[in-house]
Amino acid sequence: MGDAGEKRTDAVEMEEVTVTNGEATQPTANGDAGLSTKEQVAAIKAKLKGDLTYTIDEIPPWYSSILLGFQHYLTMFGATVAIPLLLAGDLCMGDDLVAQARLIGTIFFVSGLATLLQATFGSRLPIVQGGTFSFLAPTFAILNLKGPCPAPLSANATAEMRAERTELWQGRMQEIQGAIIVASIFQVIIGFSGIIGLLLKFIGPLSIAPTIALVGLSLFGAAASFSGVHWGVAFLTMILMMLFSQYIARFNVPCAGYNRSDNCHLVWFPLFKLFPVILAIVFSWLFAFILTAAGAFPNNPDTYGYGARTDIRINVLTEAPWFYFPYPGQWGTPRVTVAGVFGMLAGVLASMIESVGDYYAAARLSGAPPPPTHAINRGIGIEGLACILAGAWGTGNGTTSYSENIGALGITKVGSRVVIQIGGLIMLFLGTFTKFGALFVTIPDPIIGGMFCIMFGMVTAVGISNLQFVNLNSSRNLFIIGYSFFMGMVIPNWMNGNEDFINTRSPEFNQIIVVLLKTSMFVGGFFGFVLDNTIPGTPEERGIAQWKSLYGGKDTDDAVTKELLSCYNLPLIMPWIERQRWLRYIPFSPTFFGWKLHNKKDEEPIVEPPQTNGSV
Repeated sequence: MGDAGEKRTDAVEMEEVTVTNGEATQPTANGDAGLSTKEQVAAIKAKLKGDLTYTIDEIPPWYSSILLGFQHYLTMFGATVAIPLLLAGDLCMGDDLVAQARLIGTIFFVSGLATLLQATFGSRLPIVQGGTFSFLAPTFAILNLKGPCPAPLSANATAEMRAERTELWQGRMQEIQGAIIVASIFQVIIGFSGIIGLLLKFIGPLSIAPTIALVGLSLFGAAASFSGVHWGVAFLTMILMMLFSQYIARFNVPCAGYNRSDNCHLVWFPLFKLFPVILAIVFSWLFAFILTAAGAFPNNPDTYGYGARTDIRINVLTEAPWFYFPYPGQWGTPRVTVAGVFGMLAGVLASMIESVGDYYAAARLSGAPPPPTHAINRGIGIEGLACILAGAWGTGNGTTSYSENIGALGITKVGSRVVIQIGGLIMLFLGTFTKFGALFVTIPDPIIGGMFCIMFGMVTAVGISNLQFVNLNSSRNLFIIGYSFFMGMVIPNWMNGNEDFINTRSPEFNQIIVVLLKTSMFVGGFFGFVLDNTIPGTPEERGIAQWKSLYGGKDTDDAVTKELLSCYNLPLIMPWIERQRWLRYIPFSPTFFGWKLHNKKDEEPIVEPPQTNGSV
C-alpha cells in the first residue's frame, strides 16, 4: 500500500496476526511487545495479500499492466456491447448501423471515463465501471410509453425519410438521457451526503453474502443463453480458463529479458497466471475460426451451432467508421419527464445495492482491507456522477461496477489499481477507435458464454466466502442465509411473468417496485439485511465483530489503522486534507471515520506538529 507519511514507532503490545482463509484477523493485546507500527502493518498486509501476485497499491511492469488492463477490457466487452445492441431495437435505430457503431463507441468511452474517476477519486478500489443491466427494465418501460417503432426502411428510402427516422430515434434517446441525468442526481446525494455510509453500520456478512452471491447467480440465464449456442465451444473456453488459471498457473514460461546489469538474459514469466482470460479467448477463437473455415459449422441460422461461426458479424468491420470521438449532447438536448425520472430511480437503487457489495468483493480480491465508510460514500457519489456523464454523452444507459471484472481479479491474482486505470485509458482510446471494437464484436457467442460461466461462478463464490465470519452452527444464521438466498431467486423469477400484479394508483411507483422485485441482489440483500438486524443475535454470532475487525478496531493502534487504510486516500492532496480539521466532518473525506466524530468525548484532540526551527 502507498506511503502515508511517518508513523510513530513506539512499541505496541499486539497478538500475533491470525489468518482465516487468507484474511488477516484483528490483533489484540496479549503482552507480546516489541512490534513497531510498520512491523504490525507489514504483518497484516502480508496476510491480506495471501497468494496475490500484486495487491491494490503494487504496480506490475508496464508491459504486464497494459496486457492486464486490456484483459479487463475484454472481460467487460461482452456485457457492455450487449447493452447498445439490446437498446437499438426499442430506440428505433435498427436501420442506422453507423449510429449503432457510434453508440457502442460512446458507451465504451464513458465506461473508461467512469473507471478512471472511480479508481482514482472514488472508492479507489480496482473496479471497472461499465453499462448496467439494472437500467434496461425502466428504459424499456419508458420507451414503451412512446409507442412501437415503425416498420424498417426499404433499401430505396429517400434522404428525407432517413432524416425523419434519425429524428425519431434521437428524440427517444433524449428522453432516456434526461431520465438518467436527473435520477442519478439522487445517487450523488445519497453517496456524498453519507447516507449510504450510515446504512452500512447495520450491514454485516449476512447482508453482503446474498447481495454479492446473487449477482453471479442471477446471471446464469445470460451465461446459459450464450453458451447454449454451441456447448462444445463454450466448454472448450471453460476448460482452457480452468487449465490456465488453476492447473498450470504455477508454471512460468521462459522469455527473453533485458536490463542494464545482466543485458540479455532468460526470465521466467507467469504467463498463465496473469492472462488466463485472454489466452482462453484467443485459443477458443482460433479453434472456432478453423472449424468455420473447414465448414464444420452449419450455414443455416436456424440450425444448432450456427452461432459458433466467426464470420456471422464480419460485416461490422466494414460498416463501422475508423474513428469517432463522442461528445456530450451528440444526439441533441436531453429532455426530462416525471414518469421517466421516477422509473429510472429503480435502476439507480438496484445499481447502488449491487455496487456496495462489489466494493467489499473487490477489496477482498485485491488484498485491501474492507472499505471504510468514506470510501463507500465517495464511491457511490462518483458512480452517480459517472451516470450523469453517461446521460450527457448519450449512452442510453448508466454505469455501475462490473462483477465479472472483480471475478477476473480472483482468477489472475492481480489486484493492482494501476492495471484498472490503464484499462480505463484503453477503453477511452478504443471507444474512439471503433474499428477495433468492431473486431471483438465478431467473437462467437459460445466463447463469451464460457467466459461468463467461469466469471459469474467466481463472483458467487466471493459472496459466499463472506459467510466464513459467521457462526454456521447457529440455527438463526442458517435460517437467514437460506431464506435470503432462496427468496432472492423465487421472487424475481415469479415477477418476470406477473408484472401486472403490482397495481397501485401510481404507474411510476408500480415501475419502481416491479424493477426492484425483479432484481435478485436487491431482494436477497433486503431480506438478509432486515432479518439480520431484527432477529436477536450477538455480534460474534452474526460475524460482525470479526468481519469489521479486519481493518482496525478498539484494540488496534490508530497509527496501524491509518496506515492500513491509506490505500483509500485521495492522491496528491492528502497533506492538505489532514491539516483541515473541518474535513473530519465531511462524509466523503478520507479523514472521516464515522458520525461518532460529532461526539466530543469520542474525539481525539488534534495535536499540531511542533515547529522545526532548529531548536530542541
